[in-house]
Amino acid sequence: MTTIDGEVAAGFEPVREAFAANFAQHGDIGAAVCVYQYGRPVVDLWGGIADPETGRSWTRDTLQLVYSATKGATATAAHMLAERGALDLDAPVAKYWPEFATNGKADIPVRWLLSHQAGLVALDQPVPLHEALVWHPMAAALAGQRPLWTPGTAHGYHGRTWGWLVGEVIRRASGRTPGRFFAEEIAAPLGLDFFIGLPAGERDRASRMVYRRPEVDLTTVPAESIPDELRELVAAWRDPNSFSNRAYAVTAPAEINFDSPEVQAAELPASNGISTARALARMYAALIGKVNGVRLLTPQTLEAATKEQANGKDQVMLIPSRFSAGYMLPTESIPMTGPNAFGHTGRGGSLGFADPEHTIAFGYVTNHIIGGTDDVRAASLVDAVRKSLT
Repeated sequence: MTTIDGEVAAGFEPVREAFAANFAQHGDIGAAVCVYQYGRPVVDLWGGIADPETGRSWTRDTLQLVYSATKGATATAAHMLAERGALDLDAPVAKYWPEFATNGKADIPVRWLLSHQAGLVALDQPVPLHEALVWHPMAAALAGQRPLWTPGTAHGYHGRTWGWLVGEVIRRASGRTPGRFFAEEIAAPLGLDFFIGLPAGERDRASRMVYRRPEVDLTTVPAESIPDELRELVAAWRDPNSFSNRAYAVTAPAEINFDSPEVQAAELPASNGISTARALARMYAALIGKVNGVRLLTPQTLEAATKEQANGKDQVMLIPSRFSAGYMLPTESIPMTGPNAFGHTGRGGSLGFADPEHTIAFGYVTNHIIGGTDDVRAASLVDAVRKSLT
C-alpha cells in the first residue's frame, strides 16, 4: 500500500480517500494534489515513487512536468500585461510582432492566439527540435506560416504552437521571455515552486515520467471494429496530414523527450512547465482572491479573461471544447467543480483550475502519463472536492 503524506482539513477527507484510491486502483505511481479554499490550503497530499528507475520517493517538494497545464500559467502572464496596459488583446498581433503580418495574418488579434482561433496549429515545414528549443527559429517559422483555416471562423487546440505564439507576444510586449516574466511577476511574489525553463539546480527534484501504452491500439484494428463514435477520431489518428497529427509534429523529430535536461531547461510555455501541485493550486487561488496579500488579476480583468471565446467542435481534438482567452472551460471531458470554473489540463493527467463560485483552487500532478478516456484520476479527485463542499 502506498503511503500518503500531507494534511487534509476537516471536511475534506473524501479527497484523501480518492487520492489513495488513485494509487490502489487507477494507476498512480507518484503524484500530489492540493486544494486551496479562501486563499488557504485545505488539502496538501503527496505519495508514491518519483523515479521508478532509482526508487526515489515522492516528497513534499518533488517537482512534476505538467505538460499543457503550463498554458494556464502563460495565459495568466498575458492577462497581467493586459491589465497593466502593455498588451491589448483586441489589437493585431502584428502591432507587437511586425514580422507576423504575412500570409493573411495582419489582422489576427492577440485574443485569437489565446483562444486557439488563429488557424496556426501546425507548420508546413517543421523546425529542427534543437532550434525550437532556443526559441527564435520557431517564432520566425510561425511568423511566416499561413493559417490553416480562416482565422476566427473555427477553433482548434494549438497544442504545441500556442506557447511560441503567445510567448512571443509576451516577449515583445514585456521585453522579457515568458519564462522570466512568469518567474519574476508570478512565481516570486507567491513563492511558487513552478518553472517555465527549469534551472539546473532544481533538476534533481523533478520526477521521471512513466508512459502507459493503451491496451488496444485503435489505429491498428480493422475499421469495422471501431465504435461509431470513435471512427472520425481514429481516422484522423491514422492520417499523417490531419490536424490531429500535424499539431504535434511541429518539430523534427516530432516526439520530444520531456525528461531530457535540454527540454526541461528550455522555455516551452505551452507544455514544459514544471511544478508542484501546491504551486499550481496556489497560482489559481491568487487569481480569484488574495494569497498572503497577493492577487494576480483584478476581478474585472479576471471576468474578461475567463469569458468564453470559443465553443463547439475542436478542429484538432475533434470533440467539443471550450476556451476563454487562454484558459480551458468546463466540458464533459474537462472535470472542474462548477460551471464558472476555469483552468487547464495537461497531457496524461495533470490539472489546475479555480472555481470562483466555491472559492476553490485545485492542483493535481502525476508522473504516470495515461492517455485515452479511461483515466479517471483527476475526475475522481474533483468529484471528491465537490462532495467535500456539500
